[in-house]
Amino acid sequence: MTSFWSWWIVILTSAQIVLCAWLLFGNRKKDSGEVKTTGHTYDGLQEFDNPLPAWWFYMFVITIVFAIGYLIAYPGMGNFKGVLGWTQINQYDKTVTIADEKYRAMRDRYLAMEIEDIAHDPEIRRMGQRLFGNNCAQCHGSDAGGSYGFPNLMDDDWLYGGSPEAIKTTLINGRKAAMPAWESILGEGGIRETAEYLLSLNNREADAEMATAGARHYQTYCVACHGTEAKGNQMLGAPNLVNGIWLYGGTREQIVHTLRNGRNGVMPAFAQTLSEDKIHILTAWVYGLRKETAP
Repeated sequence: MTSFWSWWIVILTSAQIVLCAWLLFGNRKKDSGEVKTTGHTYDGLQEFDNPLPAWWFYMFVITIVFAIGYLIAYPGMGNFKGVLGWTQINQYDKTVTIADEKYRAMRDRYLAMEIEDIAHDPEIRRMGQRLFGNNCAQCHGSDAGGSYGFPNLMDDDWLYGGSPEAIKTTLINGRKAAMPAWESILGEGGIRETAEYLLSLNNREADAEMATAGARHYQTYCVACHGTEAKGNQMLGAPNLVNGIWLYGGTREQIVHTLRNGRNGVMPAFAQTLSEDKIHILTAWVYGLRKETAP
């Protein structure tokens, strides 16, 4: 905050306090025992002009004193930070430290156990769900069902593997997709032929002649990542193209769009965001989703 706006706040706030005090003390009246009225009468009712009750007056005095003390102790007067040095960040860090100390022993106990052994522990499910809601639900949805461009974590289709080790590696290091754009190499015709071939691999209606030409394009340009059977490669994060699961949509035009423009999705790394024990618990929760939803 600039000095101008700091002093602006200081002056306005101080003026408000002084004005309130002046109004309170300037209009104070002592009870003389005499019944006075304001002179207003309506329908036989008179408006009395009595002083404030003492308890009410002193309540206002206390609020003014409290406001002055608060503004001395805490930030509120422009750039003045308060004699206590309180900040929202310090308060947050203190709260987080207290919570970490409180739950550290429990999390360390789970950290020493295998993910397969704790994946369905009720306490793990509760903690993991909260961690997921705070860090992952924005992309994968509150139910982990995914959405356009964000994988469903409840099925058995894993770009980089669904083992506990693979899931934990994904959480720690993140992932960066690298599906290149093929428009400059295949041209629009070649892209549409390749799309027809991919449709035929999934037993969907496709132009046979175009699919045959598309098969040649696939074997030339796509097989290195997606494999000869188009079942993908988890080492590279290349998706399975024959299981009917499409991260960016499986309509003809959506497949064409992916081939034409490529895809570069990003899964952020959580190594600097979540502690080791929290990543372990979150891994267990994600790993347990499949058996939890298998029926």
